[in-house]
Amino acid sequence: MDGLTTDTFFEGRITVQQARAGYRYSIDAVILANQVCPRPADRILDLGTGCGIIPLIVAFRYPGAKLYGVEIQRDLVEIARANVSANGLENSIEILHMDMKMLVQSTISDPVDLVVSNPPFHRISSGRINPDSQRAVARHELRVALADLLAAAGRVLRTAGKFICIYRSDRLVDLFLQMRASRIEPKYTRLIHSSDSSDARLVLVEGMKRGNAGLTVGAPLTIYRRDRTYTDEMERMFDPE
Repeated sequence: MDGLTTDTFFEGRITVQQARAGYRYSIDAVILANQVCPRPADRILDLGTGCGIIPLIVAFRYPGAKLYGVEIQRDLVEIARANVSANGLENSIEILHMDMKMLVQSTISDPVDLVVSNPPFHRISSGRINPDSQRAVARHELRVALADLLAAAGRVLRTAGKFICIYRSDRLVDLFLQMRASRIEPKYTRLIHSSDSSDARLVLVEGMKRGNAGLTVGAPLTIYRRDRTYTDEMERMFDPE
């Protein structure tokens, strides 16, 4: 496909095509994929999969898992499917072209064990909307709002299934409220800092469908050292072993 770049991951063992000028995955996706630790034969759903980077990483690390990626933008669906094929992961990953608001359990046969998502961070009324349509839909709630995403997760998760996402720290209360509205109880959170001297702008959150109340706050995650190289924890996320 024209207008794409080809990047590599895990020392060249995964190849990833992305739009040269459109939406491209960020370090958020790497952190989020690293948080996914499924059991053998778990079924995992990525809401808003983009180029498919999270399913690619998880399928590489956990070859027994079955993964589904849902994406509403047709051009990104085509890229994600090409990435799945290029990495020989057709038996592990299925990319679905659909609006997650229409997603029900029967779409993927049975409930899933885990839902993961790197959702749009911004309300429509918040900030400048990017003129590039791929980036705009990925960053602003143009096609799906937070409530829609959590409702979809609640519909397809099994009881005691897990929801994992990265979100803006200043919208953490919104996230918790919508999780509870979808019967997903917040169970774990971890603040993400760009450096050890910066405020947290992002937060990693896990929840459990129909879980009991009780929230654990993990140690902060710092992305960069002062020289702008990755911290040891971040470097391990890029390790293929």
